[in-house]
Amino acid sequence: MIREIQDQILKLKKEKDIFILAHTYQSSEILEIADEIGDSFQLSLKATTIPHKTVLMCGVRFMADTVKILSPEKKVILPVSEATCPMAEQFTVDRVLKYKKQNPTHKIVSYINTTTELKSVSDVCVTSSIAVKVVNAMEGDDILFIPDYNLGTYVKKFVKDKNIILWRGMCPIHAAVTVADCEIMKKKYPNAKMIMHPELTPEVLEYADFIGSTSAIIKYCMETDEECLIGTEKSVADYLKMSKPEGRFRILSKKLMCPNMQITSISDILDALTGEGGEEIVLDEELRLAAKKPLDEMIRLGNS
Repeated sequence: MIREIQDQILKLKKEKDIFILAHTYQSSEILEIADEIGDSFQLSLKATTIPHKTVLMCGVRFMADTVKILSPEKKVILPVSEATCPMAEQFTVDRVLKYKKQNPTHKIVSYINTTTELKSVSDVCVTSSIAVKVVNAMEGDDILFIPDYNLGTYVKKFVKDKNIILWRGMCPIHAAVTVADCEIMKKKYPNAKMIMHPELTPEVLEYADFIGSTSAIIKYCMETDEECLIGTEKSVADYLKMSKPEGRFRILSKKLMCPNMQITSISDILDALTGEGGEEIVLDEELRLAAKKPLDEMIRLGNS
């Protein structure tokens, strides 16, 4: 049945000239029919380079929004409207504006995992892969880093000369992993390397043999012959098993399953292609331009 649906999708996307982007956290059956797989910003940049006028973003809302922000001329479709990111929505624009008014010299750094509205009141965005580089390169010493306390704590370890203020936001999936989980897996697989994403808590990251973004985790694991315990969303381990069948990849904790990422099914992709489902992303132009500024600044500082 899944193979039949995949075949229909492959036929329809070719007929309709639709490009399918899929975040690495999507299920394996979705990754198999995607034209491009990667992290949210990597996919957004890819969308700017393709000739297709319609893009299907398999992920969550802030990812589809980011594609639209950078490619306003394209029709961007999110297959499932309910696919959101709890961390992206943890803080309000009003709270950030109030902070900026009280601290006018402070710069606002937003993780790309934020709403378009929060991006619009930020000075620069970051991804986990270039957060340290971008924050180091920024002008100004006083920074509010939102929304991820754990990623912000990780950045602070490497940016010693700036005053980085953190709010207590976080990814509930990554934050659920505990020291006890690490101890159990360390005892069960004593020779395995613990490969972790910086969205995990500082206490858990103490057990890491390697810390990096999703793309960095995949690169590390594809290049090693060692047994690896994957400390990020389960789909990354699934993707690694699919890409490197001879590898030994296990998930660090069964808690690492994001319901928002997994809510999109292969059938939802088919419905979005036929027009029976999916939501077209529409952004107010003033809001889009405001949200684009911190993304442009991230690209500038990241390439400096």
